[in-house]
Amino acid sequence: MHWSFVFGVVVVYGINQGLGGGLNRVGSDYYWKDVQQVQPSEAQFYSGITSISWIVDHFGVFSLMLYQSPGIADALILSLWEFASYDAYMCSIPSRNQECLFANQVHPKNWYPIPLIFCRPWGKLPENVPCHPKLADFANCMKKKGRGMSIFVSILDGTYHERAEDAKAACRQLSTYIDYKRCEGVAEIVVAPSMSHGFRGIVQTMGLGNLKPNIVVMRYPEIWRRENLIEIPATFVGIINDCIVANKAVVIVKGLDEWPNEYQRQYGTIDLYWIVRDGGLMLLLSQLLLTKESFESCKIQVFCIAEEDTEAEELKADVKKFLYDLRMQAEVIVITMKSWGAQAEGGTQQDESVEAFTGAQRRIVSYLDEMKDKAQREGTSLMDDGKRVVVDEQQVEKFLYTTLKLNSTILRYSRMAAVVLVSLPPPPLNHPPYFYMEYMDLLVENVPRLLIVRGYRRDVVTLFT
Repeated sequence: MHWSFVFGVVVVYGINQGLGGGLNRVGSDYYWKDVQQVQPSEAQFYSGITSISWIVDHFGVFSLMLYQSPGIADALILSLWEFASYDAYMCSIPSRNQECLFANQVHPKNWYPIPLIFCRPWGKLPENVPCHPKLADFANCMKKKGRGMSIFVSILDGTYHERAEDAKAACRQLSTYIDYKRCEGVAEIVVAPSMSHGFRGIVQTMGLGNLKPNIVVMRYPEIWRRENLIEIPATFVGIINDCIVANKAVVIVKGLDEWPNEYQRQYGTIDLYWIVRDGGLMLLLSQLLLTKESFESCKIQVFCIAEEDTEAEELKADVKKFLYDLRMQAEVIVITMKSWGAQAEGGTQQDESVEAFTGAQRRIVSYLDEMKDKAQREGTSLMDDGKRVVVDEQQVEKFLYTTLKLNSTILRYSRMAAVVLVSLPPPPLNHPPYFYMEYMDLLVENVPRLLIVRGYRRDVVTLFT
């Protein structure tokens, strides 16, 4: 046998049909799954249907040999081939699913938001309302390519033995609400001595493998100043710290009452104040919003902060290139620290922010004086909520002033935006929770619809997202 014949067989059948066919199969599988959103079992069925003529052609010789019943022979062989292919595919599903479920790291291209919807974090909804009516609408906005499951969670105060039946009834009520809102998700009710204890257990144990929730979504506690809700600041700070420790992203929705449903079309811009690196979660959320009918007419603006005027153009070019590589269309606006400070210092547009700043400053001083008086009477160090705290008054002023500048910038550029996304500052260590709530209140002051976002230690967007 001449070597050229062997070489020809290797080239034609090995490289062309073998390697080329394999690459073509990989590409078509991704096309079916990611673009057409067809399940693998359906794709296998379509592939078999379109291959009938090719198979019949190959078995033509066999049909001529079995001239007495060629139709039956073709049908038998085709059926056996289809059964073998389908059986091999079904046998491979459990192992592949198990590998995906317990994989150490999911590629950003295959990363999907699995939101943990905290339904009643502040417990002030009527007893017959299991969840805020707009939270399910927001959860539907977080679906990537139409896929994604949400976990709706509520916490009942008390002991499990005493409130087990109440928990079951609440779970049924919450499940009915999820079905009514046509949201893909499951309901879970946890009984715990307090909100903090319950959430700490949820964030550690909820979910399985890569199906664990990766984003905690809750409403901003706009009612925290009421006299009977003094525990909210400590609970709010505790939830954020637990999410940071558990490596969960956080999305806090302010202005949930004004969140649009699927029939309320929005116009204007979706503004991103990209202060810290968050793995691209803020960018991903803005793109997910654009896929919904409510926000599809909006445009994206990305605001960045530069230290010096000389760095502004370079930073703008870098961010533009990064967004171009991600195939995201957005206008980039760079604000320098010098101009940022000038905006916060004067002008009628900043009067509202300055008034809120003065009020927060006065309340913090009053609260600090009360802590100092109590510590002096009891002969102890500064304590808040039963924990020792450290207060650096210069640092407090710095936090307040920085928050004032950011709020005034948002009001200047984004007052008419459809929705604003801003980075969530982490709570300072050993800091009174009351102070942190004052910072947050100053940040969200007069901004009607705001998403406060904190990512986690991994990227969620790539060139292929």
